[in-house]
Amino acid sequence: MIRTCAISVMMSFALSVLLGPIIIPFLRRLKVGQTVREDGPQTHLKKTGTPTMGGILILFAVLVTSLLFMKDYPKIVPVLFLTFGFGLVGFLDDYIKVVLKRSMGLRAWQKFTGQFLVTAIFVYYLLHYTDISLAMRVPFCPGRYLDFGMFHIPILFFIILGTVNGVNFTDGLDGLAASVTVIVAVFFSVMAIGTKSGIEPVTCAVAGALMGFLLFNVHPASVFMGDTGSLALGGFVAASACLLQMPLYIAIVGFIYLIEVASVILQVSFYKWSGGRRILKMAPLHHHFELSGWSETRIVTLFSMITALLCLIALLG
Repeated sequence: MIRTCAISVMMSFALSVLLGPIIIPFLRRLKVGQTVREDGPQTHLKKTGTPTMGGILILFAVLVTSLLFMKDYPKIVPVLFLTFGFGLVGFLDDYIKVVLKRSMGLRAWQKFTGQFLVTAIFVYYLLHYTDISLAMRVPFCPGRYLDFGMFHIPILFFIILGTVNGVNFTDGLDGLAASVTVIVAVFFSVMAIGTKSGIEPVTCAVAGALMGFLLFNVHPASVFMGDTGSLALGGFVAASACLLQMPLYIAIVGFIYLIEVASVILQVSFYKWSGGRRILKMAPLHHHFELSGWSETRIVTLFSMITALLCLIALLG
């Protein structure tokens, strides 16, 4: 098992490192550059034109690595499905934005419909083609599970869609989403090994791919993952938690995702309720820190440290 994990991490890392100098110039030649919001932090304007859709690099490394273990580890299939399903929705969104030059990408209803369908297929597969219970482990209560009965499926939809969009909102600074998620991937890898769940090849592959991707994504980034990467990573986090019966743990290990999406909801709601006033200088939360004078690297370091500490706390649970 440890040998499998080591091979997964090293192979996925090597693939992402080797593919970076090939894919990034290719994306640059295609002119799939990022369009930066003019109403965003002014320091981001210099990022205009930086290649996006770099999530392709992550997904390719994960897929090739996972294919080697799929026969012996069939439980990685639903994890790959949710990862690549959401990745496809993100790819379509990115393609429309940067290739077809439609700034808004997919319309809100189109994006939600795609996410809903991918989630529905995943949940249906879990219910009818696996022996995995939908009961959820209760943090800090060993051996205790919560079964929501008839409400289990809508709650699962809420958790999956919330997680995916939380990761999407987190992807706003160089290396932020990748740094936070690589730590979460390591946490799920430890849990997968400890519980012998059979998904450790893909959790380790994601960790390795993200480590390689960070070589090109840390500040100043030479490539962005785009929605292709951020939605895919959200799908990975949600799927791994479901296969491990740990959706409730996302609130702990994915706390950064939670506060990022919550900051947007609170900002928009308060703005409408108060007639134009704001709680934060800008949402999501990382932009508030930026406008408060924090550097990107400082914010990424803080959010990563918080995630690492919370993952250690979750392990105690």
